[in-house]
Amino acid sequence: MSYWLVKSEPSAYSWDQLVKEKQTCWSGVRNYAARINLRAMKKGDEVLFYHSNEGVEIVGIAKVAKEAYQDPTIDDDRWVAVDLKPVKKLKNTVPLEIIKKDKRLINMDLVRLGRLSVQTVKDAEWKMIMEMAGEVSSW
Repeated sequence: MSYWLVKSEPSAYSWDQLVKEKQTCWSGVRNYAARINLRAMKKGDEVLFYHSNEGVEIVGIAKVAKEAYQDPTIDDDRWVAVDLKPVKKLKNTVPLEIIKKDKRLINMDLVRLGRLSVQTVKDAEWKMIMEMAGEVSSW
């Protein structure tokens, strides 16, 4: 299993909206690096849900429900989407400023590639984020 992070402005699409809808098509991504990441996602992979611009924190865990397919928001088969479903809201949100202060996370994509909307998360980074969130170590 691989781990990922997706970003969304809460005013555009929030964690609460994902929970309410129970599943969503993660579409509209138009960055080449993010597209590579979307294509690499496998069903069952876990995904950190990050609120960008407003809140600026990791708020929940989602799961890939459907692997990459043609993005329905554009008539160009080079762009893909995946389906995500919520797993759980984090016990404690993890703010970006706390992540940036932790020297162990200095190489995390969230710190290095701040503008990338779909990012990889290494196993060790996932575990550290779960610790920061106060989650039981079931990962």
